[in-house]
Amino acid sequence: MLYLVSTPIGNLEDITLRALRILKECDYILCEDSRKTIILLNHYKIKKPLFSFHKFNEKQKGKMIIEHLQNGKNIAVVSDAGTPIICDPGNKLVQECIKEDIPFTLIPGPCSVINGLVLSGFNLTSFHFFGFLEKKDQEIETALQQALRLEGVSCFFESPSRIIKTLKKLESINPNANIAISKEITKKFENVFRGTVTEVLNLLEEKPIKGELILMIEGGNTSINNDDIEGFIKLLQNTYGLSIKDAIKMAAKLKKVPKKTIYKKILC
Repeated sequence: MLYLVSTPIGNLEDITLRALRILKECDYILCEDSRKTIILLNHYKIKKPLFSFHKFNEKQKGKMIIEHLQNGKNIAVVSDAGTPIICDPGNKLVQECIKEDIPFTLIPGPCSVINGLVLSGFNLTSFHFFGFLEKKDQEIETALQQALRLEGVSCFFESPSRIIKTLKKLESINPNANIAISKEITKKFENVFRGTVTEVLNLLEEKPIKGELILMIEGGNTSINNDDIEGFIKLLQNTYGLSIKDAIKMAAKLKKVPKKTIYKKILC
């Protein structure tokens, strides 16, 4: 059996009794960085073999792990922090388990994305997670424009070294958009910065921040004009691989306007 075990994202007390039991009972543990995982294991006096498992060796080790699972081994997978697979290794291994009909399960627990969203204070009726922002300026701008247009809250991972640049780019698109940035969730210096893009940018320029960051952007610009709706349709097509017909349906739902209105805008 393969166990995907969620581990603390900061505070070592944030681990379930079930997770501790699985880590104690499994044959060995696959981890991104043994130096980080051993801190958790030592804290709870767990002694198990640790083997590196990261994006650079996931494919190479996959066959061996599958063979061990087929031979009845119980294996736990952990990321450096939080819930495995979300922007971390393990997805290919899970796909192989499905292919080979090998049972696997998730041991639920901390997830930085969910924590960040809840702490944002935004309406979370709908939200979108995009992982890490790309590095190229054009790709960053496209992602930010998409976040502003989509209904609900869009969530990104970002680093302290890039956050100012990202916010300046976002400010150039819409300085009044509401955002929230959480840092060092569950740790001693946990904090959330909330306000318009300009307000948060001014705050961070005065006092730079450290630690892992989650950027959340409140979207849902419902204004429609010819340029906006055409760009929005293309964005939906490129992002989700939709036909023009399906993109119009999604746009109508997200913008909360009749499909006929959008058809008229495009055909005018």
